[in-house]
Amino acid sequence: MDEETHEAIEELHAMLDRARVIVPFTGAGISTESGVPDFRSPGSPWMVNKPIPFDVFVSSREARAEAWRRKFAMDDHCPDARPNRGHRALATLVAEGRAPGVITQNIDGLHQASGIANEAVIELHGNGTYATCLTCSWRHELAAIRQEFEASGEPPDCLICGGVVKAATISFGQQMPQRQMLRAHEMTLSADLYLVAGSSLVVFPAASFPVVAKRNGAKLVILNREPTDLDPIADLVVRGEIGAALARLAN
Repeated sequence: MDEETHEAIEELHAMLDRARVIVPFTGAGISTESGVPDFRSPGSPWMVNKPIPFDVFVSSREARAEAWRRKFAMDDHCPDARPNRGHRALATLVAEGRAPGVITQNIDGLHQASGIANEAVIELHGNGTYATCLTCSWRHELAAIRQEFEASGEPPDCLICGGVVKAATISFGQQMPQRQMLRAHEMTLSADLYLVAGSSLVVFPAASFPVVAKRNGAKLVILNREPTDLDPIADLVVRGEIGAALARLAN
């Protein structure tokens, strides 16, 4: 670790110590350290198994079958993913009452696995660890869906109402979850320190929340391996691995 990064990490922890309400906002970068592939890295398996747009998924049974094939192919890339130091550090902030929860763009459920209660994790893009019916919202477990799909090759129908079943993620072209967006906005306004961890901040409307926090008077810290478009307005930018930067909290 170079001296500049070390100094930035020291300032990060000083800012965390001074903060009254810390609101973490996480993206794919916090989970890549657990082996979960992101969308934009060269050679990402997402480029081979691109998500199918929502309107195509809904209108075509063949597209739904292909979407489920791609879903399970992606799940096989990280079947044993576990929370890393970054996830555990944020769980510590929540457990100590220093953060009211976590806002995340991720769909992997690793924040919950790190010990944060489900109601304290605001998932802007849904959750890929289970499925729901688009008609009645009944929850369906992936293990049972996969067993049936691999036996028949047919996409699942809801066991309750016969409707279309989809992984509980927000696909391209699908309406954002309004309740989660409202909760995220309210939590963002509560922050006096807004900690972006592992987000490239290019996917909107989710990426607008750090701007809302900054305009509301919060200090903005961006912890990410690569530059982001919001770096110029940040009070602190830490360029490095999230787990290493937050390790002392995780421990």
